Amino acid sequence: MTESSANKLLNGDACHRTSNGRKSGKNGFVKNHCLFQQPQKYRRPREKNRNVTHNSSLYKKPFLESFEETPLLVAVLTYMGYCILTIFGYLRDFLRHWNIEKCHVAREREEQKDFVPLYQDFENFYTRNLYMRIRDNWNRPICSVPGAKMDLVERVSHDYNWTFEHTGKVVKDVINMGSYNYLGFAENTGACADAAIESTQKYGVGVASTRCEMGNLDIHEELEQLVARFLGVESSMAFGMGFATNSMNIPALTGKGCLILSDELNHASLVLGARLSGSTIRVFKHNNMQSLEKLLRDAIVHGQPRTHRPWKKILIVVEGIYSMEGSIVRLPEVIALKKRYKAYLYLDEAHSIGALGPNGRGVVDYFGLDPKDVDIMMGTFTKSFGAAGGYIGGKKELIEYLRCHSHSALYATSISPPVAQQIITSMKIIMGEDGTTLGADRLRQLSENTNYFRRKLRDMGFIIYGNDDSPVVPMMLYMPAKIGAFGREMLKRNIGTVVVGFPATSIIESRARFCVSAAHTREMLDTALGAISEVGDLLQLKYSRREQPLPSLGWMAEESLLQD
Repeated sequence: MTESSANKLLNGDACHRTSNGRKSGKNGFVKNHCLFQQPQKYRRPREKNRNVTHNSSLYKKPFLESFEETPLLVAVLTYMGYCILTIFGYLRDFLRHWNIEKCHVAREREEQKDFVPLYQDFENFYTRNLYMRIRDNWNRPICSVPGAKMDLVERVSHDYNWTFEHTGKVVKDVINMGSYNYLGFAENTGACADAAIESTQKYGVGVASTRCEMGNLDIHEELEQLVARFLGVESSMAFGMGFATNSMNIPALTGKGCLILSDELNHASLVLGARLSGSTIRVFKHNNMQSLEKLLRDAIVHGQPRTHRPWKKILIVVEGIYSMEGSIVRLPEVIALKKRYKAYLYLDEAHSIGALGPNGRGVVDYFGLDPKDVDIMMGTFTKSFGAAGGYIGGKKELIEYLRCHSHSALYATSISPPVAQQIITSMKIIMGEDGTTLGADRLRQLSENTNYFRRKLRDMGFIIYGNDDSPVVPMMLYMPAKIGAFGREMLKRNIGTVVVGFPATSIIESRARFCVSAAHTREMLDTALGAISEVGDLLQLKYSRREQPLPSLGWMAEESLLQD
C-alpha cells in the first residue's frame, strides 16, 4: 500500500527548478502532485506535510494538485511584519492601561482586577490590535441577491474600524468572487425562486416544531427521498443547519472508547463534533495517506491507552474539498485504507456536492467510486443548492438510528418549507429531472470557469493552492499588511473578494480565497482577473517561481492523459 519516500520517487510527485535568472534555494521549488506522470529525478524540497505516497492504480483519472513553497524572503518578512504589529500592540495596550489611549474593548471592572482575567488571552489581543486594522474587509452589508453580481451598502469608519456608519450610498454591480454559489442557484428569478414562492403560499415560512413532533411535513419526506436517490444510498436525513449536521451527529455516532482520525485541516464543525463526542482524537497530516496509515496501524496494534483493549470503533473523518486549501481528498486511497483496517469513513461533502463529478454528485462521483464504500455521507445545501441546512446519507439502519439519537434531529426546528423546495427544485435540475439540460450546462460551465480562472492566475505569476478541478481558489498574500490592502483595492475596482489570515490559516500563509461560479460569464472572470493582476502588480504579489504553468485538466475535458 505504501512505499518509502526516501528510496524512490513518490508516484506522480515532481519538482521543478526555476529559470528566471535568480538563485532558488530550498524555498524556491514548486511541487506538483500528478498521478500518471513519468517519474523524473529531482531534489526533494523541504515542504511541510507534503511527503505523501500515492497509489496510482486506485485512480481512474489524472489527479493534479500544486502547493508552491513560500519563498524564504517572503516568509522572513511576514514574520517580521507580525512581530512589529505585536510590539506596537503591546505598546498600545500599555497606553490603554494608563488611559492615555481610549479603550474600546470589554475589560474587567476595577473590583475584579484580582480575579483570573476573562479578556486578556492572545486571541483577544489579536482582535484588538491586528484584526481591527483590517476589520473593514469583513461583514460588509449586501443589499441584493448575492449572485454573480451584488450591491453593497457603502460604510465608513471614523474610529479606525471600531464602529461603522452607513453613508446612504450603494456600490452597484460588484462582481462576487467570494460566495459559495458554485452552480448559480442563489438567485431571485427562475424555476427555483418560483417553486419557493409557491411553497411559501402553501406551507408558510416557518414550521415552529421539531420533526419528531408536529414539524414533519410531506415536503421534508420528499426531500430526504430525493437526496438518497441523488447520492445513490439507501436513505438520508435532512437538517436545518449545516454546522449542526456535523457537530450534533458525530457525538451520536461515537463516544468513549472510540477513536476518531481527523485530517488536520478539517472544518471547525467536524472538530467540535469530535470533541463533544468524548472520543479519543488523533490528527493526521493533510491528505497524507502515509500519516493516516501509521495511525491506523498503531491503533490496531496498541489499542486503547493503558488498557490496550481494542477500540470500539475507528472513524476516519475527511472532507471532499478543503475550503481553505482548495484541495480534494484522496478518496480512493482513504477507502482502500478504511477497508484494509476495518474502519468507518465519515465524508463531509459541504463544498464538493454539486461542484464535483460529471453528474454533480460530489467527490465520490468525481473519482467514479461506489457510494456504498462511504459509511456516512454528509453534505450541506448552503452552497451548490443556494439554500440552507445539511444532510447525512447512508444505510437505512444508520439513518433510523440517528432519528432517535441525534440532538439535531430531536431538538432542532424543521427546515423551512420554501428552503426545502429550493433544494428539491435545484437538485432535480442538476439530475436533469426537470426536462432540460440546464443542470448539465451549469456543471460544464463551472468546470470550464474553474480551469480558465486557475490557469490565468498561474500564467500571471501568482501562487495558488489546491486541485485543478476545485472551484475554491486560494491565492497567497502572505504578509499581514497585504491582507487588508488587497481586499480594499479589489473593492475599489468593483470586485468582492474574501481575504483570510491568521488564526484561520497558518501565520505565514495569509491568502485571498476566490470561489468560482457557473453564473460567472467569461467577461466577468476577465474583469476580475484584470483587477487581480493590477492589484498584484501594485502590492507585488506575484511570488511564483514556477518554470512553466501546470497543464489544465478538467473532469469535463474530452482529452485525457490516459489516452496520451
